[in-house]
Amino acid sequence: MFRQGDVLIMPVAEESVPSGATDAVGEPRDGRGRLVLALGEVTGHAHAVTGRGRLIREPGSAEGPMLLHLPEGGRVVHEEHAAIPLPRGWFRVVRQREYLPGSVRVVAD
Repeated sequence: MFRQGDVLIMPVAEESVPSGATDAVGEPRDGRGRLVLALGEVTGHAHAVTGRGRLIREPGSAEGPMLLHLPEGGRVVHEEHAAIPLPRGWFRVVRQREYLPGSVRVVAD
């Protein structure tokens, strides 16, 4: 498992990836060519992945878990954290959540 700030990245076995995910259209890259896992609403900084790959949002939630496929590996980068190298493979990306009375929301930095 890998964690950078409020983003958790967990390796998943390829056979556990839903069959439709391999054919799904990936999330677009930002203007710098990165796959953005989480964008800081306050700072504008981003937890992002560099390298070849695809980020696929799982059905059912705009802020829910995402699948990340890195056929050659990659790096998770952020302006305020050390880069984290990732091996090749499939990963589930989960954003940290926080409880507020009456609701649960994704953590915003």
